[in-house]
Amino acid sequence: MFIRFVVQVHDPDSGRRQGLFQALSDLENDDVLLPHEQALYDEIYNWFRSNLKKPESLSRSSRPHAKNVAISWFKDSATQHIAKMHEMSCILGAHGIAVDILRTERPGYVVYEDAYQIAAEPFKETVA
Repeated sequence: MFIRFVVQVHDPDSGRRQGLFQALSDLENDDVLLPHEQALYDEIYNWFRSNLKKPESLSRSSRPHAKNVAISWFKDSATQHIAKMHEMSCILGAHGIAVDILRTERPGYVVYEDAYQIAAEPFKETVA
C-alpha cells in the first residue's frame, strides 16, 4: 500500500493535487506562518532532508528536458515519515487548508524507489 498526503490545489507540472511540502512552502512564501509553526516546519523539513532521499528522476523519459510528472508516495511501512506528515497536516489545518490522505496499490509507472518511498507517473485512473 502507498500513501500520499495532498491538498486541493493542483500542481502545474504533474497536473495532480499538490503535496504538503509545496502547500507549506506557499504559506511560508506568503509569510503567514506563526513563529512556532515556522519553527516546527523548519524542524520537520530538516528531518526529511536527513531521512529521505530526493528522487533521482521524476520522469520515465530519458530526454534532457522531459516534464517531471511523477509524484511521490510513501510506503505504508515508513511510519516515522508518515507521522511527520501528520504533523505538517496540523500546520496546514490551522490555516484552514484541508489535507486528504490517499491510499493506493496502483500508484502508476514507478520511476524511483527506495526503502521509504516511490515516485510514479500516475496511471490515468490513479487518484492523486
